[in-house]
Amino acid sequence: MATAALLFCCSVYSFGAAGQSQDIELSSQKKQPAKQAPAATPQKKAGPPAREKFTLAEQNAAVIPGIPDARFFADSEADFLRVVPATPGPWLALSSGGADGAFGAGILVGLSETGKRPEFSMVTGVSTGALMAPFAFLGSKYDDKLRDAYTTITSADIFELGGKGESFFDTWPLKALIAKRVTPELLNDIAAEHRRGRRLLVLTTNLDAERPVAWNMGAIAAKGDDKALKLFRDILLAAGSIPGAFPPVLIDVESGGHKFQEMHGDGGLNNQFFIAPQQMLVSTSNARLPATDLYVIINTTLTTTFYPTERDTISILGRGISVGVRTLTRVMIDQAYAAAKRNGIGFHLAMIDPTFDVPSRGAFDPDYMKALFKFGSEQARTGLAFRQ
Repeated sequence: MATAALLFCCSVYSFGAAGQSQDIELSSQKKQPAKQAPAATPQKKAGPPAREKFTLAEQNAAVIPGIPDARFFADSEADFLRVVPATPGPWLALSSGGADGAFGAGILVGLSETGKRPEFSMVTGVSTGALMAPFAFLGSKYDDKLRDAYTTITSADIFELGGKGESFFDTWPLKALIAKRVTPELLNDIAAEHRRGRRLLVLTTNLDAERPVAWNMGAIAAKGDDKALKLFRDILLAAGSIPGAFPPVLIDVESGGHKFQEMHGDGGLNNQFFIAPQQMLVSTSNARLPATDLYVIINTTLTTTFYPTERDTISILGRGISVGVRTLTRVMIDQAYAAAKRNGIGFHLAMIDPTFDVPSRGAFDPDYMKALFKFGSEQARTGLAFRQ
């Protein structure tokens, strides 16, 4: 989400904490303020506690205690190639997009209904794509949970206004929702598929190193204890935590006996979706992708839209971010397609068609999400979802 989700954040802020429009009075007449007694000097609120210091060398050598293969920097070609499936198969990349993730969820459920949904050898997820990735990875068995995740929630299930010194909003509702849906049974099922050689990767951004991190969720699930379950949930929370809007997630690591915490946020800061490290996708690369097909689901529309922009900070910021997100996503799609063409593998792209015109009344509008889910599933059932 990061850039895309910051746009969502702007819309959220303009609708208020409960998703209801706030009236803003604009008047040419200045009101005379009532006389008040001098205000008492405000007491400075205590911020978050200071963090444990660590060096760049310690950061580069840091590991998750007990799970050394839990993650790698997603800009490292060597580390990426050590993790990808040994047996070639189709890959699925799920993009950022906030509530528009209902589109991708609809496509996957629709594919199941046709009986033509591939078993993907690798699934990757960024931001909202990260939240749906575990269900997408496990196939039609989890379609009901995937449907519920995108058709039964509102903004109240994701955040509330009032951060604690690190953000505008508090995401305790999303944390509780993840804890409810990411169960020990789900981890056991992911661990079983990981042992078969399939891979599930979720991206976050390490805000200390300013680098993308790919989490090997199957390796974490295979650990099978309470710490692994907590880490799995924390990663999904971090994957959609827009810096400044939502609080970051601190993750315990260790380097040479020194224990400290890394700060992680939304994976969309570096990638709107993830196929492979950037240097493997650029036109000058000779890298080979060990996949038979690439399926990319873009949980947004890439066409331009026209409407007069209001003269306020939130509207202008949101409009500018919208332009940037679409431009970056188009560039990433072009690179992924070119890499697929060089490798002689199929490229299948799904994105929200501009014919979908149901309006949204605010952040995580359930009626809008249900309509978008239905649209995605119908596209999949009629064979129109993916462009080759």
